[in-house]
Amino acid sequence: MRRRRTSSARQSLIRAVSESSNVDSNVIAPATRQETVPIALMAVVLGFMALLICFTRGYVLLYGDAVAHLGIARRILDSRAPGLSQLGGVWLPLPHLLMLPFVQRMLWWQTGLAGSWPSLICFIIGAAGFYRLARRMLVPRWAFAATVFYLLNPNLLYLATTAMTEPLFLALLIWLTLLTMECVDAIDRIDDAPLKERAARAKAIGPKLLVISLLIFAAVMTRYDGWIAGAVVWCVLTLKIVRTRKLFAKVTPAFLLFTVITVAGPVLWLWYNQHFMHDPLDFMRGPYSAAAIDKKTSPPGAKHYRGWHNPGWALLFYTRTSQVDAAMWETGFLLLAGAVAGLWLTLRKGFTGAQRAATLLWMPIPFYVYSVSYGSVPIFIPQLYPHSFYNSRYGMEMLPGLVLFAFIAIAALDVYLKITKPEVSKWLPRAGIALAVVNCVVMTLTIPLVLKEGMVNATTRQAFETSVARQIESFPVGVPILMTNGDHIGALQQAGIPLKQTINEGEWYSWKAALDAPAEKADYVVAIAGDPVDMAVHKHPENLTELTVLCTTGQPCARIYKSDVWKP
Repeated sequence: MRRRRTSSARQSLIRAVSESSNVDSNVIAPATRQETVPIALMAVVLGFMALLICFTRGYVLLYGDAVAHLGIARRILDSRAPGLSQLGGVWLPLPHLLMLPFVQRMLWWQTGLAGSWPSLICFIIGAAGFYRLARRMLVPRWAFAATVFYLLNPNLLYLATTAMTEPLFLALLIWLTLLTMECVDAIDRIDDAPLKERAARAKAIGPKLLVISLLIFAAVMTRYDGWIAGAVVWCVLTLKIVRTRKLFAKVTPAFLLFTVITVAGPVLWLWYNQHFMHDPLDFMRGPYSAAAIDKKTSPPGAKHYRGWHNPGWALLFYTRTSQVDAAMWETGFLLLAGAVAGLWLTLRKGFTGAQRAATLLWMPIPFYVYSVSYGSVPIFIPQLYPHSFYNSRYGMEMLPGLVLFAFIAIAALDVYLKITKPEVSKWLPRAGIALAVVNCVVMTLTIPLVLKEGMVNATTRQAFETSVARQIESFPVGVPILMTNGDHIGALQQAGIPLKQTINEGEWYSWKAALDAPAEKADYVVAIAGDPVDMAVHKHPENLTELTVLCTTGQPCARIYKSDVWKP
């Protein structure tokens, strides 16, 4: 039995090697499984190396948003009122649901590993998808070089170790683009097929539409960019199906299901906001929306940030951010210029309609230009005034588009050099891979922008939350604590306090009762200057003894109170 298993395994390995060696190095064609597996393995190695470095150096929880994402995922089950109502009404739910199986383990919640595992998986899936996408646009050597450049981006490697949503959305955007290309290609091939095969090929479109609709649903439930991407994909495929002779009649049931699932995402989220927040547009105009945060953080009488109601400045900020996120020093200008040249080549010369579907990767530019101009979403980077750090990670969503289309331009240059200077052309692919390695090394040594933002903005927040956590750890086990779980849930995370032990805004009735009588409902009260608990203490200070005041530079002060009348 062992000999049979060994021989069959050996035959499978030989078959895989022979099939991969049969790939024509000068042909653009869909990637085989044997081509994709090494890319996935490379992503596994790089991802775990990045996790080892970031985890040991304490980078995993630098972003306050990462801490908040973990807190939302944790409170779905660890709460006085567990359930989907704990998802909140601004951040979309899929990232938190993916963290749910991991975050219930206390150690993984405290260390941030609960968010690392889903992000690493998405990084690996996205890498495999990017290579398969590149193979539909490039010959093998250039598809591999482009994938290496993508995988070795230090900002992406860092985000793949955190609880941030970028790795998940990038994986969804890449696969959505890839499957849209495949679906368009399959539709284009129907008319070219023999009459006997047309019905079978038309029938095969249905499953593709179903998978694409599920990806759209996932993207819609991950980031608001996904709403635009889903709408664009639906329009492209609908137009393609309607224009193809007799295809619409054959795929009508599948197309209707595709449409229903595509529309279900936004409708479900609007219903959720109406049901739990009593406003279907709470995510746009509620107390935790981008507009409310911008109004809260802007000094009274201060001018709006550059880019407000100015699409030109917004375009400059976003494209500059995407350059700095993608490439070392000022080479981002060359990368963007190459990507624009690759886009022009894709739209003008020798590419099929299916390949032109790859332009979906440029969708983040109009989305973020609008968001910066009219959506109260500022982006600040040190290269541009006011030379600070805020939302620099948004530029990462252009990384697949910049890399892929830049390498399309390089591949076109390679074709030209083969005719004019063949001796130079031989070294060009190796130079591309070397450039990817150098880009990674230089960006890492100079600290990549997204990581640098996390370091800068975490300094005062982490110091404040650590000081509060030390006080909370000294409380008796299991006593109720009145404290908001919003801006500084990291203090509870560091202290390892179950969220159901706190009276917080996640359960309205007990929260309202505790704000009306803090000393009666909680044994300890943690009031952070300006938050609802602080205002409640000022209104009802009776029977509360102040234990300590904690103040940290750049953060509001926290006051710890002990109730004189609370009884178990």
